[in-house]
Amino acid sequence: MSRLIRIDWPDNGTPDLPPAFTLAEGEARLSALRAAAADRGHDVIVVYGDREHAANLHWLTGFDPRFEEAVLVVTPADALLLAGNECLAYTAISPLVQAGIVRVGHCASLSLPSQPRGGRRLIDWLADMLALDDRVGAIGWKWFDEGEVDDPATALDIPAFLADPLRRLAARVENATGLLMHPGHGLRAKVDAADIARLEFANHMAAVALKRMVFAFREGMTDFAAVEAARVGGLPLGCHMTFAMGDAPGLSGPSGQHLTKGQHLGFNICHWGANICRTGWLAQGDTDLPPAARDYVGAFVEPYVTAMSDWCAMMRPGVSGGYVWRHMMAALPAETFGVTLNPGHLIGLDEWVSSPIREGSTDALASGMAMQMDVIPGHPVYGSTRMEDGYVIADSALRADLAHRFPNVARRCEARARFMRDVIGMEVPDTLLPLSDTCGIVAPFLLDPAQVVVC
Repeated sequence: MSRLIRIDWPDNGTPDLPPAFTLAEGEARLSALRAAAADRGHDVIVVYGDREHAANLHWLTGFDPRFEEAVLVVTPADALLLAGNECLAYTAISPLVQAGIVRVGHCASLSLPSQPRGGRRLIDWLADMLALDDRVGAIGWKWFDEGEVDDPATALDIPAFLADPLRRLAARVENATGLLMHPGHGLRAKVDAADIARLEFANHMAAVALKRMVFAFREGMTDFAAVEAARVGGLPLGCHMTFAMGDAPGLSGPSGQHLTKGQHLGFNICHWGANICRTGWLAQGDTDLPPAARDYVGAFVEPYVTAMSDWCAMMRPGVSGGYVWRHMMAALPAETFGVTLNPGHLIGLDEWVSSPIREGSTDALASGMAMQMDVIPGHPVYGSTRMEDGYVIADSALRADLAHRFPNVARRCEARARFMRDVIGMEVPDTLLPLSDTCGIVAPFLLDPAQVVVC
């Protein structure tokens, strides 16, 4: 059983600035990519990136295209980063570029429409790096399964202006996105201690902004004023901020509506590596809810919080993603909770990398997986509830490394886990590191957020 208590939301302090991406990390990641490519028969890897799909490029190099597209070509002995007019100078942010390990080329075709053109064409740059008998692995941001397309191996998720010349120049071009993003073997599916410190900083920044916003909610204020109260700190956004009231679709943003008692509300703040999301009712108690929804806490929120405790308990290395899927679908029956997406997924610089938690999945949870507790129920009367925060699964070796290299990060994660166990009553194993102070918090009545649900 669960119940409501009144508490101060925890505050474990502000993290130090996280470590910068280093040359050694970049060299190790390029080396790992070359090895993975060779294992799968790829002679050359071509990585595409743009403003929305920047994560793979950024993970490899520390550079992300801010306004336009960019292309990284990696051979066994060379690496070339192509950028357009506005990102060309910005490539210097990469320690690999600074060290000359990744060369840079200007390709004006990657620039925005109507900007100056001229210089070498994309196909000319590519021809310098490819041989006619090469097998190219193209990395975009997704791959395809049987049943989606006729030939998943050659179904590319990159623009035609890049795919066409690659197919013209090389013997075969295959989708290699899984090399980086697959939940079972992708190089980005696991993080290390330095990554955890970066993820914690991003989760903290998002969580404290969301907390400021929630505690500023007042009946009659506009949704724009509510969002302004968050004072989002300036880290890059992983997706648009949402603020959906009443019947507005869940991905909506503020539109000038006034906060009205008795309305349902959902909102999130998402930075690279963090997405903190909550939903609830603009109410001080159940009497402010529509009559049909007044058992919201007992009938909907309490079972959800209990299920999230179960979710935490399963976050251990070796647990099958398919097992987690089955357990969560049984704990949150579809006819009441309507969960349609994966109950949890990997998060990185992109909000959704991939997920080992799928129906029938044999992918095992592993130490180093950065997991988003992203379990999204929906009901025509109750609306939704949410406890969406970031975590890392960590075995004893990773926890020891974190404690050695970043002791304050480890201390805060331990304090958050104790809060979730001792105050909220959730089953949080030692293998699960909570990354923000909002972990474990569900405040169903958003005009009185000190009321939280405990197990």
